[in-house]
Amino acid sequence: MTTDIVDLRAFYLSPLGHATRRLLRQKLLQLWPDLRGMNLLALGFATPVLRPWLGQTDGVFALMPAAQGVVYWPKEGPNRTALADPLDLPLPDNSIDRVLLLHAMESAEDSSALLREVWRVLKSGGRMIAVVPNRRGIWALRIFSVLFIVTLCAEFVANDRPLLTSYDGQLYIPVLVDYPETTFGGEFGTNANYRDAFVADKIIAKGWMIWPPIRYSYDTINYNLQEPAPSPPSWENLLGTDDQGRDVLARAIYGFRISVLFGLLLTIFSSIIGVTAGATQGFFGGRVDLVFQRFLEIWSSIPSLFVLIIISSVLVPGFWTLLGVLLLFHWVYLVGVVRAEFLRGRNFEYITAARALGLSNIKIMFKHLLPNAMVATLTFLPFKLSGSITALTALDFLGLGLPPGSPSLGELLAQGKANLQAPWLGLAAFASIAGLLSLLIFVGEGVRDALDPRKTFK
Repeated sequence: MTTDIVDLRAFYLSPLGHATRRLLRQKLLQLWPDLRGMNLLALGFATPVLRPWLGQTDGVFALMPAAQGVVYWPKEGPNRTALADPLDLPLPDNSIDRVLLLHAMESAEDSSALLREVWRVLKSGGRMIAVVPNRRGIWALRIFSVLFIVTLCAEFVANDRPLLTSYDGQLYIPVLVDYPETTFGGEFGTNANYRDAFVADKIIAKGWMIWPPIRYSYDTINYNLQEPAPSPPSWENLLGTDDQGRDVLARAIYGFRISVLFGLLLTIFSSIIGVTAGATQGFFGGRVDLVFQRFLEIWSSIPSLFVLIIISSVLVPGFWTLLGVLLLFHWVYLVGVVRAEFLRGRNFEYITAARALGLSNIKIMFKHLLPNAMVATLTFLPFKLSGSITALTALDFLGLGLPPGSPSLGELLAQGKANLQAPWLGLAAFASIAGLLSLLIFVGEGVRDALDPRKTFK
């Protein structure tokens, strides 16, 4: 294992680092509420979270990697801190009651040697907590972020227009600006079709064109297929074409973007409404909570699919129409979680103190209670995002989603079902949907593990 954490001081001194430090302290105190008469060994980047035990233990020994340094370390008490090699601990055998490994496993050159050294100094019956990142979740977030950024720039990746064109000594940007055919010596005033041989020859005769990696947009029909549509994969169409001769890879890229944007908007808006409703219920309780609960029971029993079918018969289904209809029902899923956290936290001492200081209910709810209640909420968000994407995919598959012709993973999946003789359609749709949902699930697992105090080695 190689060292991949170099310097965490800037992170722990940032606002996010302060919040992380406070959260870690709370979780560690739940596991180790009382360390009186014990020796505590902290390895890695542990000094930011050691304050609760400094005056309690017989001794706190913090051994830090030199590259990471020390963020906070008070001088008082029987404590000792040093920049040392964790593979050669300057401690006798069986001398430590509790060991805390905070970012020590992933920063060690040899994690096995580190654990052997920890076992050497740990007393029989001692306890160890190892705080480590969920690498699968981290890599899933990185891959998802890269794919999302690429699809946000889908026009520069898959398009039937050149990225840059030079004609008669002048530069043009067809990917961003519509140019008439007459600009390049054509005969018509309509938008230039750069895939047309006549227009392409005119441009090449007096200039050049730089094309994106995929020379097809989501609605571009390939009229030069060697086989009837849907045609199999080729060098021209890497994932083949659908039943209308459109490039499958281009439609998957644009469909990925629409699915993620739809899921993000639905998750954000529904979370805002759900968190606000749950916070109101949990904070005020009593009659307010009772009325809200009865309303939620009635509202949750309304079949959203039937409502969508009724609305689709009146309005043309579109992106914003679907978003609005699903938003009417998706916000209820977070209400119960936030309500429970607010009911639990409204009687804490710091809330009583805030009331005594004369703070308004709004400030108490959203400045003091909400940050402590967001742990459970944040755990749900990646899974809620994947559920929102699945809802759009299912509606598109049933024909109740986006308008016909729109790039959609659900529509691509429906084409795979309707054209069993073209397995590349179903495989491309399955790979896109399965890959997207798997990445989001891994991210959700990483968030859950980061906030779950039970994810420790004892």
